[in-house]
Amino acid sequence: MSSPPTTPTTWHEATPTQQGLWILDRIERLRPTYLLPSVVEFTGPVDHGLLVASVQRAIARHPALRSRFRLDARHRRVEYRTDAEPAEAGFIDAAADGWTGAELDDLVEVLCYTPFDLAEEAPTRAEVIRVDDRTTLLVLNVHHIVFDGWSRGLLMDEIAAIYRGKLRGEEVELPPAAHPADVLSQPDPDDLAERVADVVERLRGAPTGVALPYDRDPASEELSLLGADSATHLDADLTKQLVDVATTEGATLYMTGVALLAATLARMSDQRDFLFAVVWPGRDDPATADVVGMFMTTLVVRIGLDETTTWRELLRDARIAAMETFVDADVPLDAIAAALDPNRDVSRPPLTPVLVQLNAVPDGFELAPGVPGRYRPLKPQYSKYDLALFVRLDHSSGAERLELSLDRPADLFEGTTLVDLFAGLRRSAADLARFPEEPVLEPTTAVDGIADDPTARLDAVRALWREVLGVEEVADDVSFFEAGGDSLRLVILVERLNQVSGHALRTVDLFRAGTVRAQAELLAGPAASTSSTAGSSRQRLLDAARARRGEARA
Repeated sequence: MSSPPTTPTTWHEATPTQQGLWILDRIERLRPTYLLPSVVEFTGPVDHGLLVASVQRAIARHPALRSRFRLDARHRRVEYRTDAEPAEAGFIDAAADGWTGAELDDLVEVLCYTPFDLAEEAPTRAEVIRVDDRTTLLVLNVHHIVFDGWSRGLLMDEIAAIYRGKLRGEEVELPPAAHPADVLSQPDPDDLAERVADVVERLRGAPTGVALPYDRDPASEELSLLGADSATHLDADLTKQLVDVATTEGATLYMTGVALLAATLARMSDQRDFLFAVVWPGRDDPATADVVGMFMTTLVVRIGLDETTTWRELLRDARIAAMETFVDADVPLDAIAAALDPNRDVSRPPLTPVLVQLNAVPDGFELAPGVPGRYRPLKPQYSKYDLALFVRLDHSSGAERLELSLDRPADLFEGTTLVDLFAGLRRSAADLARFPEEPVLEPTTAVDGIADDPTARLDAVRALWREVLGVEEVADDVSFFEAGGDSLRLVILVERLNQVSGHALRTVDLFRAGTVRAQAELLAGPAASTSSTAGSSRQRLLDAARARRGEARA
């Protein structure tokens, strides 16, 4: 008699043993996403002994950072205590010990992603690393079960305050560190049940999946959670138009992002009703504002549209949906998910595989006068959502520009799919800004904003070159043929540029404008119809022949 499968089709069909194996497998795959690592680079003279002592004092103060956890299998609960020894902050002199850059990168990755034994060790890891006379790293890693992004800001400010005091020869007085359990209010069970029912009713009927343009099966056990991110920027004029329209409807930047993503996905599929996740800080109670702990929660926003919905109406709906969601921020997602989808696949995020979030880039800060600190990007990074849209206003160019970035598991989407997603988002942004009274599902603009934005044009052409040539990097001023292209690939490139830009380029046009920079300039004018003979099979063959002839003569 054969044994039952270890991976059942649904949670409802699984035996308790199968459910347990499923959970363990999910925990193993998601283990990196349970950690909240930070790598802070300080530039300038640092007293490493004082910095280690400052970090040690800060992490030893907070009960959450001294936690130990134990599973009580009999009563099916997790117990924890906070009276154990804190973690020890360490110091490595990489410069004196002769660490190479590659070895140092490997060390940082180990410090950031080595799991914690939550039963035996503190859920905190801190290491001060001297890279050279002007560069110092602080690698701080805390398990997400006791720590969130808000807590990271509190802890880093505290470390800097203690360090500056030690430089002056003083011990800084700090308020007593509160225990997270002492500031958590327990809701009335009857009231909570009623509120769960209200949220469930509001979300009932919405699909728990999103029709994303997957290139690989997101449920595959072979899919890696190693993440990747890409971004695009709108030009300053389009950004201002977009913000002005959103402001008239009382829509925040986050609500605008919800509207843009819903519109883009609706235009790319038949889906009209969406659930998007959003991470909420969970600091509504002032008593939690200065407490290091894990208060963050995940919420779900429902947004829908139909063939008559205008952009202005979609913004209003996004605002109402977000406000309803935030009002019920303390209603536990697990209870909502269990009521809406009892047969859910627990190896996937609850209710939706898509996240929309404001991109809260951690600000740099001063450790001490003349010693600035900045957060380094994490390498590698991990993604547990199939797609995450982050929105923010970028001021780095001197003008306010909307940045739209997409995070995802690196293997889930091909480069061509990402180009199409970004083109769709840009087209949605242009339509919302310029034609707010028009129906969302009737695209109005002939182009997606690329023509007005030199940076976006270069980004789009670079991405398509990488896709067509199968390389990771391309130079802006090297010819297509010198970069490894040939006549057949040039025909493919023309097709892809036409799809993304709405132009009617010919192969011979790209042969004459043979670099990334020159081809980006071809997109600066208005788009043209692609229904002419320029797009016919005969014309494409003739263009390819001319291109091959020109290549032979070059």
